[in-house]
Amino acid sequence: MARKNFKAEEIIQHLRTVELEEGKGHTLEESAKKVGVTPQTIIRWRKEYGGLRVDQAKRLKESS
Repeated sequence: MARKNFKAEEIIQHLRTVELEEGKGHTLEESAKKVGVTPQTIIRWRKEYGGLRVDQAKRLKESS
């Protein structure tokens, strides 16, 4: 399967979607499937992007 590279803005939006789904009582696996990634990817994204806003993530990627 081809790998998709997500932009920082997309990752933060997906994390928000997962957070909302989990708030509704869904599991991490169900939430990740709705976004189209694996649960491990969500965990990795949370470590890197957790708590960031879109503008902060843009600056983080630009400085890298």
